Parts: sequence; structure tokens; C-alpha cells
Amino acid sequence: MLLVIDSANTENIKKLIEFFPIDGVTTNPTIITKENKPFLPLIKEIRSIIGEEKMFFVQVLQEKAEEMVEEALYLKKEIGGNMYVKIPVTVEGIKAIKQLKEQNIKTLATTIYTPMQAFVAAKAGADFVAPYVNRIDNLSGNGVQVVKEIVHIFEQHQLPCRVLAASFKNTQQVHQVCLEGAHGVTAGPDVIESLLSHPSTESNVKQFIHDWKLSYGETSDSLLNTH
Repeated sequence: MLLVIDSANTENIKKLIEFFPIDGVTTNPTIITKENKPFLPLIKEIRSIIGEEKMFFVQVLQEKAEEMVEEALYLKKEIGGNMYVKIPVTVEGIKAIKQLKEQNIKTLATTIYTPMQAFVAAKAGADFVAPYVNRIDNLSGNGVQVVKEIVHIFEQHQLPCRVLAASFKNTQQVHQVCLEGAHGVTAGPDVIESLLSHPSTESNVKQFIHDWKLSYGETSDSLLNTH
């Protein structure tokens, strides 16, 4: 299962890449604008941080299929590496996904709110679909259930497309989509860091260190001198 950072903040990305088993980075136009940096230099900086092998998802801004394809080809040329172009599941977007599939450009179908949107995108040739879990919940839907149904449809009909669940506000949502068979999650740095957070873990570690120091002293090499 994939663990992907949903951010364009280079400092957060550096930190998470160092400490967590991260598979890649997703961005979108809103995330990019929050950084107040020129688009292409920022994207290239992120690529240099994560390397060529990790997955990198970058979204197009055009609305017509032919222009989406042109932009996708440009992004692939400029950024390189293991890159996926994010395409929204509009009618024009589905057309663009079909054309990009023919040119061996990998795509992620984004702005997924229903299983049928995911089904059409997968049939068109998308490599990933990204259902918006929390945004679906905010519309009085059930984001986890949508993920579950998409996974079932893909498995039932042997569609070679993976579910990269997106839009999370807490770790419980991540936990639930993991249980329902999502192939990966993309989450903000705060949510990823909270996957390890539990007060009992922290108190246990402090107690272990306290007990050790009472018996063996303060030095870091005391463990090596216990035999």
C-alpha cells in the first residue's frame, strides 16, 4: 500500500521523506498557490528532493482535452522521472486520459466523488483514481464507502487501475480506507505525522529511559557495557 504526501511545501516534504516510508508526492493548483513560489521551479525542486524513482503527481490546468494533453506532455518533459499527470474527471478530462494512454503518459483521475466516475476513468486508461474521502463526507456522503465500492468494482471487473484515496482530515479516515482495500493514500503532512502519534507510546518510551537511567546511568554507551 502506498503512502504519499499531499503537499508542495518543500520543508515538510524533506522532513517526511527523511523519517517516513514515503512513496511519492501529490500536488494540486490550490496546494501550489499556498507556497507563493513560481510554479515550474517549485515543481522541479520537489522532484530533486524526492528523486527520480518516487511517484510525483502534478495536475493540469487546462479545460479542453487537447490542451490538457499538450500541457501534460510539457510537464512530463520538464519534470521527468516517475511522473503521473492529474486529470479531472470531466468529459474533456476523460477524453484527455484516453489520448494520454495512447502516448504512454501515466495519469491519475482526480476530483472523484462517485464509483461510476472512477469506473469510467479506469476504462479510459487512468492508472490511478483519487476519491475525495473527506469532501464526500462533507456533502453528506460516505467517503470510505465510496472507496470500498470503487475497489470492489475494479477487482470484480479486473480493471488495472489503483485507488489512491485522498482528502483526509484525520487518521481514522486513513485507517478505514486501508481496511477497505485502497491501494494507497495521499495525505497532508499533519495527518501523516499523526499516524504514529499516541500518548501511551510517548509515555512508555519516557518510562523505559527513566528506568534504564536509574540502573545504568546517563551515558549513551551504558547499553554497550551491560555484558
